Amino acid sequence: MLMNLEEQILQENSRANCDIIVKWVGASQKKFDQLFQLFLHGDSITTQRAGWPLSYAVQNHPQLIDKHFDSLLNNLTRTGMHNAVRRNTMRLLQDINIPEQYQGQAMDIAFNYIIDPKEKAAVKAFSLTVLENMLEEYPEIGPELKLVIEDQWENQTAAFHSRAKKILYRLEKKK
Repeated sequence: MLMNLEEQILQENSRANCDIIVKWVGASQKKFDQLFQLFLHGDSITTQRAGWPLSYAVQNHPQLIDKHFDSLLNNLTRTGMHNAVRRNTMRLLQDINIPEQYQGQAMDIAFNYIIDPKEKAAVKAFSLTVLENMLEEYPEIGPELKLVIEDQWENQTAAFHSRAKKILYRLEKKK
């Protein structure tokens, strides 16, 4: 199927369109690379909309993101980035094994999003899951994560509370 990817992305922001793009990408590294380039370098609307199918393409084929980790994480350090970019990047990171050389950077990003009072609820919830996934390999982050959750509890949403309760339960069980 031939597709002008940018035109397809801009056609509409819907789950149906997301699914069309994810199906088109499939397991193709070349097509994924096109999508990733639009995610990083497209105009504001294209970048926002490319994130959703990007995260689902990675869920289906995690190896597609391997060569892009450096760019993916560095992209999160840009200022003025739309919430959709942060949300879809953290969604993507919660579902994969982050390569060892990027785990520290991913942890820092996730902790910073959780404590940022201006950050949106979904980004915080996905960040919690990223950190929860790292607990097995880095149990030493457990006490810090517990403190951050407790500190943030009063001002957070149901999505945060739901994920945080699971993490707190897991941390208590490990004692």
